[in-house]
Amino acid sequence: MSFSTTLYNTFFRRNSMFVGTIFAGAFAFGIGFDVGVTSFFDRWNRGKQWQDIRHKYVEAAEEE
Repeated sequence: MSFSTTLYNTFFRRNSMFVGTIFAGAFAFGIGFDVGVTSFFDRWNRGKQWQDIRHKYVEAAEEE
């Protein structure tokens, strides 16, 4: 039995499993894409975001 036959019989033969597989795949892709884009954005804008410069203002506010 080949891999494609096993894949078909496991995930795509019944409509309910097919729809569930599509939903699970879309959900996983959405989370993975969001994490990837956020990571890229944070690396691209390192040093310019609040999370990178917050310590300067928090220390200044504590001293006053």
